[in-house]
Amino acid sequence: MPGKTESVFEFWLRPLTTLALIALAGLVAWAALSATAALAVVAVGCLLLVVFHLQNLAALERWLRQPELRAMPHGLGIWEGAFTGLYELLRTEIRSHQTLAATLERFQAAVKALPDALVVLDRRDRIEWCNSMAEAYLGLDSARDQGQQISYLLRQPQFSGYLNAQHYAEPLLLRSQHARETVFSIRLVPYGEEQKLLIVRDVTQREHVEAMRRDFVANVSHEMRTPLTVVGGFLETLIDTPSIDPARARHYLELMHAQTQRMQRLVEDLLTLSRLENTNTPLTEEEVDVRELLERLEDEARALSQDRHAIRVEIGSECALLGNARELTSAFSNLVSNAVRYTPDGGEIWLRWEKKGTEGVFSVKDTGEGIEAQHIPRLTERFYRVDRSRSRETGGTGLGLAIVKHVLSRHQGHLVIDSRLGRGSTFSAHFPARRLRCGPPETASPQTAADSSASA
Repeated sequence: MPGKTESVFEFWLRPLTTLALIALAGLVAWAALSATAALAVVAVGCLLLVVFHLQNLAALERWLRQPELRAMPHGLGIWEGAFTGLYELLRTEIRSHQTLAATLERFQAAVKALPDALVVLDRRDRIEWCNSMAEAYLGLDSARDQGQQISYLLRQPQFSGYLNAQHYAEPLLLRSQHARETVFSIRLVPYGEEQKLLIVRDVTQREHVEAMRRDFVANVSHEMRTPLTVVGGFLETLIDTPSIDPARARHYLELMHAQTQRMQRLVEDLLTLSRLENTNTPLTEEEVDVRELLERLEDEARALSQDRHAIRVEIGSECALLGNARELTSAFSNLVSNAVRYTPDGGEIWLRWEKKGTEGVFSVKDTGEGIEAQHIPRLTERFYRVDRSRSRETGGTGLGLAIVKHVLSRHQGHLVIDSRLGRGSTFSAHFPARRLRCGPPETASPQTAADSSASA
């Protein structure tokens, strides 16, 4: 039925022509018959014209109840132009509606894909719409909770106060009702006609990093303050006592020297950790002879142990390790020194290099006191200690395992900790296959490089 829209002249031409024909027929009837006949002819013509228009009006009324393009009425004369205009108008409206619906669908899909939770609130803080992340974060249901007051569903005093205060310049930090370790940043953004957009972002990781930063500053300050206090105290004693006994003075100097060494180790570990965390520092690689490295680590462990432990080294693979020799030595040395420091006198320590499946594994096993399960996930945090007092006695800086973690990360490896309270611990550094350089076939049974022991 599509047709070209008629001009004003064409629109009025057809009805006026019809009326002119009726009038002409009346005049012919008047001339041929009588005035009564002419009046009858005009009346019949007008009646037929009214019936024609009423039929088209009825068809238009029926169509308006359910306007569809395929059910558009057919008309003649003036109604053909009217129906054609309606057809074009409806088709344009349908195209606009489809375009708008597609745009809205794309917008909703984009909003649903956002990593943040979004909730649209009306002027009375009732939920109009929310995305899937809002359902996950806040426990909402877009169908069930539509029209509900947001404060009825988020029953936390801090949120209610934030909502009622209407000071939305700063976001609100709120812990999840379902998972207390999860922290959300909540911000309300007014828009439109008294509507609000509630934006919820998961900032758990950010808050964790910020807490670690605060703890790091506090721990460094504490670790540095203790030796500085000791050194400062002894210096004051030496200054205030010119005639101090030489033996006592030497004792004081030895204690000050020990404390300065402790500060030096702390500074060196901090610098090492800073260098490892710097992503711009390139990783220089070479083939590291693990057998030779373990022999050096054995000597280091014996020097640190001073014959208080039984130390064994086992070589289960002849594969070399591709990586930075200095960093790998630092990581392995930290694992070994930790085992020596935290294993009681008379205990045993095993250093082992082997190939498990496609991975290369360096492990340090001890018969120490072991670690409770709740502490294991946090052991690689900087300055995290299970027993602070004992850590200071053993001379650790609290950064060793953090250094190990970063070294392994730079070598695409990972640390596995297996520990049972009262039964010892095993710290294993796992390296992917592409880090291994295997030459001759491996021996069937591990070769014991050293199994001599010394016990207190």
